[in-house]
Amino acid sequence: MPNIITIKKGLTLNLKGKAEEVELAAPARGTSYALSPDDYIGFVPKVIVQPGDRVQAGDALMYHKQIPELKLTSPVSGEVVAVHRGAKRKVLSVEVKPDTTIEYKHFDTAGVKGMERSKVLSLLLESGMFSFFKQRPYDRLANPNAEPRDIFVTANFTAPLAPKFSYLVQGREDELQLALDALTKLTTGKVYVGVGAGELTGLQGVERVEVRGPHPAGLVGVLINHTAPINKEETVWTLKATDLLVIGRFLKTGKVDYSRTIALTGSEAKETGYVKVLPGARFEEALAGRLGKKGAHERIIEGDVFTGVKVDEEHERMSLGIDQITIIPEGDDVHELFGWALPRLKEYSRSRSYFSWLMPKKEYTLDARVKGGRRAMIMSGEYDRVFPMDIYPEFLLKSIIAFNINDMEARGIYEVAPEDFSVCEFVDTSKIPLQQIVRQGLDELYKEMN
Repeated sequence: MPNIITIKKGLTLNLKGKAEEVELAAPARGTSYALSPDDYIGFVPKVIVQPGDRVQAGDALMYHKQIPELKLTSPVSGEVVAVHRGAKRKVLSVEVKPDTTIEYKHFDTAGVKGMERSKVLSLLLESGMFSFFKQRPYDRLANPNAEPRDIFVTANFTAPLAPKFSYLVQGREDELQLALDALTKLTTGKVYVGVGAGELTGLQGVERVEVRGPHPAGLVGVLINHTAPINKEETVWTLKATDLLVIGRFLKTGKVDYSRTIALTGSEAKETGYVKVLPGARFEEALAGRLGKKGAHERIIEGDVFTGVKVDEEHERMSLGIDQITIIPEGDDVHELFGWALPRLKEYSRSRSYFSWLMPKKEYTLDARVKGGRRAMIMSGEYDRVFPMDIYPEFLLKSIIAFNINDMEARGIYEVAPEDFSVCEFVDTSKIPLQQIVRQGLDELYKEMN
């Protein structure tokens, strides 16, 4: 009998600009590629290259000071042109000018199915592939020295305009299975894979779990909470199935190739569909003239509208884990008379303030405005109506704000990540930055407990 989880709480936000299942033209080649340690929560960098050094794709650029075997590797071959630093010599990024033809460092990955755990782990660490692994509790870069109780993978992307994994995995099923085989070597527990209804029916050696329902049904936190919740002093590792495709290709070829197919989405996108990119490049170089329709008053987001990162001077390059680019109106050129007081059919409202709720299949164009000021948290149950985990979100958030460790532990802090509260943040009438609160709480708790 298949494992099926049906989620009723949540929110399906139907936005304009879904990615059509077509392959778009390849992006332009970047003049340089860079890695930023800030993309990896908990990574303390020690740079091991300097300007003028030559590297191959797969050569280490930096390692974790506290875990030296954990490395970040170059996505291209070429010359290191800069090590960018900020205040107090903080490492911001390492920049590499690419060769015309990429040269790959070769790793011996033959016979993964017969390898011992230590060999598989060593390969992932040396190649930089382990940087895709995250752990709970604390939702940070996984510690390879702590063996996980279980490993959880999500292949069910339910966020607004999210890419369809069933399209991305076409023709690459063997690479996905190879990566899953490697995961089974890393834990004595189980490997759980959350999938959409009727998808990936041929998986072997893992626990396949169908998760049905509105977003956040596809988040790995929901999968964990409904299959094998985390207790204190337990550790689990989490990954996205799109990252497994990169890992599987590495295990198949022995080459560190970070290229991946992403979805180009959003109501303001000049074109929508799927495009193969090499992360590390600047957005404005790789996709010059292909993002927004207007070129102004637009918000470009790496990721989805709930959890994505705004593309600006501080985040100008694609991260290695990119899956989606979303372009929506900024909203800074909009001036409305009477605002919410007017009856409307084109505006979205979770609380049915507008008559548009009578058209459940309608697609909306939402801009980046918050539309309100920050107020006190109201105990109205609005979070609970979209939070499908066995946790009381309002009470957990209040304990995080007060930093009451005992209360945080009792209310499930070890199970959650900021993304689990993304829908709560969207529907919150108090306009409180819930994801930021959870992130700060997890970081402070990690410092306190370690």
